[in-house]
Amino acid sequence: MAAPHTIFLLDDDRFLLNMYAAKFRNAGNTVESFTSGRELLAALREKPTFDALLLDLIMPELDGFEVLETIRKDGLAEGAKIIVLSNQGQDPDIEKAKQFHVDGYIIKASAIPSEVLEKTVRIIENNAP
Repeated sequence: MAAPHTIFLLDDDRFLLNMYAAKFRNAGNTVESFTSGRELLAALREKPTFDALLLDLIMPELDGFEVLETIRKDGLAEGAKIIVLSNQGQDPDIEKAKQFHVDGYIIKASAIPSEVLEKTVRIIENNAP
């Protein structure tokens, strides 16, 4: 059994956000959920300690790429793994995300919640220093 992790989730779809949060919590993890990029960035400026951030790309106001850009530019989320969790599966989107040095890219439509959990834990633990 994997050690518990602290996971931050960003998605404007509350149904999906709650579904993923429940999956991670049921596996013994601590979860913080955010429905907007502004809300997430405000929390990250408080310098919380967490293991991974899963974020959607298509969002109102600030999209996932703008959030990623701010995280990298402002040095937020230091030490945490950043994983895109999106239905945007086109190569240009994946390549653009890679420019922000994301640690993983999961396409929602092709991964059930238990697979998202497994992939996230694998990314956290395999990439641990």
